[in-house]
Formats: sequence, structure tokens, C-alpha cells
Amino acid sequence: MINPRNAYGETLVKLGKKHKNLVVLDADLSKSTKTIMFAKKYPERFFEMGIAEANMVSTAAGLASCGKIPFVSTFAVFATGRVYDQIRMDIAYSQANVKIFATHGGISVGKDGASHQMIEDIGLMRVLPNLTVIAPSDATQTGRIVELMATSWGPMYARVGRADAPLIYGKNDLKDIKIGKGITLKDGSDVTIIACGTMVDYALEAHNKLKKDGISARILDMHTVKPLDEKLVIKCAKETNAIITAEEHSIIGGLGAAVAETIAENNIQTKFIRMGIRDIFCESGSPEALLEKYELNDKFMVRNTKKLLKKS
Repeated sequence: MINPRNAYGETLVKLGKKHKNLVVLDADLSKSTKTIMFAKKYPERFFEMGIAEANMVSTAAGLASCGKIPFVSTFAVFATGRVYDQIRMDIAYSQANVKIFATHGGISVGKDGASHQMIEDIGLMRVLPNLTVIAPSDATQTGRIVELMATSWGPMYARVGRADAPLIYGKNDLKDIKIGKGITLKDGSDVTIIACGTMVDYALEAHNKLKKDGISARILDMHTVKPLDEKLVIKCAKETNAIITAEEHSIIGGLGAAVAETIAENNIQTKFIRMGIRDIFCESGSPEALLEKYELNDKFMVRNTKKLLKKS
């Protein structure tokens, strides 16, 4: 169990040595976002902007215009909702080379409640032109994604959760992690479960449980929600009998919506269920209790798979 936030902070420090033009900005949350690691190592390239997120985003855009590679960090609820106009105009419209890396995404933030449980951020960022949207699933992938963000041109948004997460990938898997390309973690012929972020580990657990029941589940880690790996989605939709998407996000505008749009536009007939938050604000509680209440774990992936296959 390793926290993806730690991987983010450690990777920034590593990149800071190699890329002298890399700078980091935070909004009074560097201990939580782990950018404090970079601040201690490279204080002259770290900017503590205080509780002024809009100013932080616009400053990052200005730094990018001068040839810097700015990483902007705060909680997901502040990184997108509080500063939408600045992201839209100063970063997306201007195609500024700014990397927004948000932590504490989704409902597994837990007891902080609906005010901090950001379930709309992927949708908000996904509709903005020019912006790449990513939701890494573990610490190894997070580190590699941060490296790719730093060395790839263009505005980008990535989000991770708050809690520790099981390792899914090893060092030998780094070459397979590419922005815009989904990863097939398990092959299967009866159903495809397409997940991102914290839901990927649950999808792997569901695969093991379904296998015991004689059901073959294909598992995809769709870490890049935009641009979506449409070729892989279409391939899986044609080869398996059903599609399930799983995300710690609203079913409106996120991964499930992106997959549904792709399936519909390509006239593919398949059974389909979106797993996510169903157009409501959630309650305060422990991460485990919330994921259970809102039916976002392997138990419900198994149940939904059997429900879809029964329809056939």
C-alpha cells in the first residue's frame, strides 16, 4: 500500500534535478499534496501562493509563457471548481504548457464530506478544448504519468485520491504506460470492465471473483480519460458481450460518458452499465463505507456483471 501522492512528490524532486525549468506552485496545501518535498529540495523554484487558487493558476500560465514547466497542485475541489475561468482562459484557450495535478479526488476523501468530495472534476476538465485528462491508478503509474506530463507539451490535468493504494504496476511495466493509451490488465471474453483511478484495483478483485464463477472478465485501466483510447474501447465492445465502466466520479461527464459516446457513435450493440456517483452529493463517512453505500467496489462490479450477462 503506497500513497500516489507520495509518488507525485518524489517524482517532482527527481524531475527537478533533470529539468531546471520545472517549477511548482501550491495553495497552502503542500504537506497534503506532497509538493513540500520539492519545496524543501528546490525552494527557489517553489511558489507558495496561499489560499489564492485563481492567482496561482494565472501565475502558472505566465510562467509557462516564459518557458517554465509549471506544476500546479491543490485538492481537486479547488483545482477545478474554484478556478474554472482561469483554467479555461489562461490555460486551455491559451494552450499554456501548465500541468495541474490535483489530489483528494472522489468520495474516498471521506469524512470531509460533500464540500471536499470532488466528483465533477473530470467532467469539467474533459469538456475544455486542448486539455488532457488523466486519473492514475497506483503510485507506480502516478510517477510515470508525472514524468510524461513534464516531457509532453500542452495543458494537462491529473487527479489522484487521498488514501494509500495497492501497487498494480512494477518497474517493468513503465514502458506500457503512455498518455492516451489504455492498458489491458486481464484478458477476458464475457465482459470488459473499464476502470480508472482507485477503481482499477477493485476491478482486478472483481476479475478474480468472477473467474471462480466461470465468468471471463477483461480488465482495462483507462487512466487517460481524454483523449480516450477509442480503438481499444471499440475492440473490447465488439469482442465481449458487455461493458462496465467504473470511476470514483459522477457518471455524468466522466469515463462512463466518454465510453458511452464512443460506443454510440460507432453504432456498436452491447450491454452497458456505468458505475459511479449517480447525480447526487454524497455523505460524510469512512472511505470504505462510502464506496459500499454508493456501490463502488468489487462486490457491485460482480453483481453488475452477472446482471448484464443474465440479460443475454
